[in-house]
Amino acid sequence: MGKIVFFLTFGTMFVLGYPIVFSMIAAGILYFLATGISLPNLLDILTIQFSGQYVLISVPLFIFTANVMNDCEITTKLFDFIKKALGGIRGGLGYANIAASIIFAGMSGSEIADVSGIGSIEIKAMLDEGYDGPFACAVTAASATIGPIISPSIPMVIYSMLTGTSLGYLFLAGVS
Repeated sequence: MGKIVFFLTFGTMFVLGYPIVFSMIAAGILYFLATGISLPNLLDILTIQFSGQYVLISVPLFIFTANVMNDCEITTKLFDFIKKALGGIRGGLGYANIAASIIFAGMSGSEIADVSGIGSIEIKAMLDEGYDGPFACAVTAASATIGPIISPSIPMVIYSMLTGTSLGYLFLAGVS
């Protein structure tokens, strides 16, 4: 019964043009009402289920690491070093952008932290060298998407937690 209520509510609101977020919220609330599951009971179940997942502590620590790197200007020094190493070749600043994103992804674990951390430095450097704004933004956005593949990464940690896959094996797969 609950599944039918959920899909009917979601489908109806979606067809009527409501944003997906509101459709999901309304469908979820009606599902809880139809099945009789109370919210406090659900929170208790989820808390107990995920309390043994020590791997989740790495997610805020990745974000903390990215913030420390930005505050200590490590990201600026990192990009300057890579720019000097690759800047002399044709398209070198684009390569430097990609290399810096790969290195930063290995330290921060998140593509969002990559874009917000080192992305502004990369885009500014490319604009100063005469690259077009849309091209600089596109290279930075594309290079940041490499982040989930490079170990360690937040998506790997969450995938490991949800599926029971060995986190060490996932990190090895990301390195090789």
